Amino acid sequence: MDESRGPEMPSWRLRFLTRFAHVYFALARGMTLGVRAACFDDEGRVFLVRHSYLPGWHLPGGGLDRNETAAEGLARELREEGNLVLTTAPLLFQVYYNRRTSKRDHVIFFRCDNVRQERPKRADLEIAAAGFFPLEDLPADTTPATRRRLAELAGDVVPDRFW
Repeated sequence: MDESRGPEMPSWRLRFLTRFAHVYFALARGMTLGVRAACFDDEGRVFLVRHSYLPGWHLPGGGLDRNETAAEGLARELREEGNLVLTTAPLLFQVYYNRRTSKRDHVIFFRCDNVRQERPKRADLEIAAAGFFPLEDLPADTTPATRRRLAELAGDVVPDRFW
């Protein structure tokens, strides 16, 4: 697990880039669609990432590109964010409306079991840190949305419609 801090952008830059990206995607795509996954290794640990531009630990994922299926986009994002390889087909868990991001954003959420990490993820401009964590010992600053998704997967709470 690489927990070294990568470069972090100032909050004004983050707000500007986030706003720019949402305006661009709203004009270019009309609706944005992303994928995220709870990825578990063979020890039952979950893979989380800490972005250089957002606080907290998150489930890996990102936006789909044009002409890309959800499964293809998920596999690409897992490679990019964690050097992860799927060993079995991802299981669709839920589709969420992400109204906090925009009025047109949806997230397709998958469960991926027995993922394999080809090599440890080194910090870069997007991912400051990444690693596998036991469910009972998640980082203190794991995001509330990440904790909710894991509770939904465990059957502790009913899946929500909103991210």
